[in-house]
Amino acid sequence: MSEHQSGAELGHLDDAAVYEQLEAAKKAMSRDLLRNPVTLARGLDPTFRMRPHLAVIGQALVGVERGDYDRLLIVTPPQVGKSTCVAEWFPYWWLCVHPEDRVAVTSYSDDLALKRGKVIRSYVEEYGDEYDLFMRAGSGAMQDWEVTSGGGVRSVSVGKGLTGHSVNLLCVDDPHKDRADAESEASRRALHDWYSSTALKRLQPDRNAVVAIMTRWHPDDFAGRRLSEEGRLEDGGRWKVVHLPAIADPVKFGPDPLGREYGDPLPHPKIPTRDRRALLAWWADMKRTSIVRDWHSLAQGDPQPAEGALVSEELLRLIRDPGDSVEPQKIAVAVDPSGGGRDTAGVIGGFLGDDKRVWITHDLSKAMSSADWSTAACRLAYETNAAIIYVEQNYGRDMCELAIRTSWETLQRDGEIPPEVLMPSIDLVQAKQGKLLRAEPVAQQMVQDRVRLRGVFTDLEYEWSHWMPTDPDSPGRIDASCILVYGLIPEANKGAIVHAPLPQAPVPGGRQPSQAAGAYGRRIAK
Repeated sequence: MSEHQSGAELGHLDDAAVYEQLEAAKKAMSRDLLRNPVTLARGLDPTFRMRPHLAVIGQALVGVERGDYDRLLIVTPPQVGKSTCVAEWFPYWWLCVHPEDRVAVTSYSDDLALKRGKVIRSYVEEYGDEYDLFMRAGSGAMQDWEVTSGGGVRSVSVGKGLTGHSVNLLCVDDPHKDRADAESEASRRALHDWYSSTALKRLQPDRNAVVAIMTRWHPDDFAGRRLSEEGRLEDGGRWKVVHLPAIADPVKFGPDPLGREYGDPLPHPKIPTRDRRALLAWWADMKRTSIVRDWHSLAQGDPQPAEGALVSEELLRLIRDPGDSVEPQKIAVAVDPSGGGRDTAGVIGGFLGDDKRVWITHDLSKAMSSADWSTAACRLAYETNAAIIYVEQNYGRDMCELAIRTSWETLQRDGEIPPEVLMPSIDLVQAKQGKLLRAEPVAQQMVQDRVRLRGVFTDLEYEWSHWMPTDPDSPGRIDASCILVYGLIPEANKGAIVHAPLPQAPVPGGRQPSQAAGAYGRRIAK
């Protein structure tokens, strides 16, 4: 063998070895991507935007495949990437791991389900060879296709299309079309019957799982019924729940899956995660442009009955004032302290106008410590020139007074409030015992057009129109607004309580708002 021939053969062998090494590295990388469906999406699709909440969803999906649980419910606001992860990349990932399995992808319409199925198929065609996943010859139906290993995907709307088809993984993607659909008792009944009588009966004994992703619409929607009948995993039930509200509220919803504190925004695929200001602005805009019920159900995943125990949404809408000129006669701030920061502290501002109505002007309520709510109350009192801060006499009177005085002195010492400005007086209001008993008379004042809202107060209105006496959470906004009304019109706290039906409009009463322009005069120490 010539020296030239030996070198050529050696070079050929070197090239082959390099190729094998590259192929081995490629396969190792492909296997590494299979750790998580979201990792797979990020590795294969350069347009996929990774966000912290998607990583949480990905880990929850891995738990399904691992067998930690066989029922997973993911609740998020709309348009945050959940369907792309769960109804497209997850089924593809599942087929890569279990190529012999049958996957069903369902949604409220055939068109949407079919769209998901087509995307999953495109992943098989584009990336499947890396995972020995190939389309079966002649499997041309877009609604129902197979891979050579025996698995495949069937895409149909909820309510039909699964009879006669075996299923190992059922993905339910937004089973309700819209509010009208979710609020239709007939539509909900048909969905629940389909799930129980058809969908579950197609699951196979060797491996089966159900993953549902949705925004909430109604207390008895798909998610509500499943949790009511089968319960949450942490309570001894069956469903693992990943609840990601637009604005975190661990006090109400329990520990946040992202570890967010109260008021922290949910990330969005099209907004940088660290741009907190842009995220808060995005969700604030959604809140402003949504009706009260939609914000809490769709964005917060917290649907409630259409009518609550106290007043109707329609009444609250009608007592909003667009800006009539009213002369404030007495300006006040009312406080309902929280239980050591564990629930919502109510901080409500308003005034008694020369029209004899109470006008609610500010709502700063949120989960706060005593130092935080007392500081918020003092700041609001200074900004509005309130003469009085009302606190409830029944609970923690001395603690409330001390906290408010300490916060006022601190704000003056820090220069936020000028030293010559007198602190408002602290007035004690003795409200009726029991949250319902104290709230009903104020609801009656709303009916009689004695209480109005100076603008839109989404959270306050939601609490008034949805809180039930049986609810375990403390309605801090309701309590603080009751204290404000009782302080400004004490007669509201007297007399018999009338259990009236939910009103649709306030009953005209009292003088119409004065046209005189009010001026707030600053109190100066003499």
